[in-house]
Amino acid sequence: MSRTNFDNLLEAGCHFGHLRRKWNPAMAPYIFMERNGIHIIDLHKTVAKVEEAAEALKQIAKSGKKVLFVATKKQAKQVVADKAASVNMPYVIERWPGGMLTNFPTIRKAVKKMATIDKLTNDGTYSNLSKREVLQISRQRAKLDKNLGSIADLTRLPSALFVIDVMKENIAVREANRLGIPVFAIVDTNSDPSNIDFVIPANDDATKSIEVILEACCTAMSEGLEERKAEKIDMEAAGEAPANKGKRKSAAKARLDKNDEEAINAAKAAAFLKDDEEA
Repeated sequence: MSRTNFDNLLEAGCHFGHLRRKWNPAMAPYIFMERNGIHIIDLHKTVAKVEEAAEALKQIAKSGKKVLFVATKKQAKQVVADKAASVNMPYVIERWPGGMLTNFPTIRKAVKKMATIDKLTNDGTYSNLSKREVLQISRQRAKLDKNLGSIADLTRLPSALFVIDVMKENIAVREANRLGIPVFAIVDTNSDPSNIDFVIPANDDATKSIEVILEACCTAMSEGLEERKAEKIDMEAAGEAPANKGKRKSAAKARLDKNDEEAINAAKAAAFLKDDEEA
């Protein structure tokens, strides 16, 4: 069953590209026509690309890996935050911290700093500080939480990036390319798709367009997570059966050993009595 269709994308305005004078020739294969100086994206190709990307994201989620969503433009912030949170994936909707991927250990130190501040709050250390020091630490904690709070659970490099507007997030794309991390992206007619592994040609400026594509991709990821959970339950059940079988065998063996021991003792007793009678 298709996760999206032509009509849904058309209604969301996914077909609207940029002005012809702003186009990138590399997007020519995904452009259907030009109308009133604006390029129109071929939604049949968009549907196929959404399906391809959704299936790949499903497999990543099923394997238990993380996908980092990146969208710092105003139209996409809230949509990305909601959709990424629905599948328990990390996301960046504020300024992209330079070196977040290529200098990941430093970013992790900043995240751990939040945990240290929280520890100071809980163990009563704040009571020994002045009001000014408490205010400074609180402001620092709020700033870290705003920029890095959404990636607090990201303990290792993500397995993939999902980017909205590759021109605006070009630093994130370059870092991912440098590290060989696959990039999924909604790519408009003014962008270069050559550095993107999974191109989804669509309008990246309209909130509704972004939402309908993310809905299809996150639904696929939810399916992957559910399948992973079901497989885990099946594996646990399969693992318990042999264990129980082994316990039953051990119990049976113990009973046989006990019976054998009793038989041997009885035979020894009979032989001892016989020797006494003969004597």
